[in-house]
Amino acid sequence: MDSYLQNTGGAIDEQSHLARILYRFDAANLILINNKAAGLLKYYRDKSCWVIVQVQLAPEHQGKGLGAKILNNLLAQATREGKAVTLSVLKGNPAIHLYRRLGFVVASESDSEYSLCFTPKIN
Repeated sequence: MDSYLQNTGGAIDEQSHLARILYRFDAANLILINNKAAGLLKYYRDKSCWVIVQVQLAPEHQGKGLGAKILNNLLAQATREGKAVTLSVLKGNPAIHLYRRLGFVVASESDSEYSLCFTPKIN
């Protein structure tokens, strides 16, 4: 993530890294493959929507559909509850292509990031 943070003017010092790790640590879920850490998913539910704080996969697990599978599962759960899902992504992060494929749309943007929203289709 350092290159994306640097490109958008974000801090990459140890204190900033620790602050990002600790932010909503209560919402952290370790992603395990064969009982080995493969990534991290931080998300929480509030009254109006679900918020994805962080999705990270170790490089050896990227590009294999795992992120899409995890997010599709989360989106299906939120859809059953009739809740929207929001997240932010740094500009320049190629993960935005995955989020758009899954149905997220840009709700707003700042100089450094996009705020995205997935709104479930209610039949």
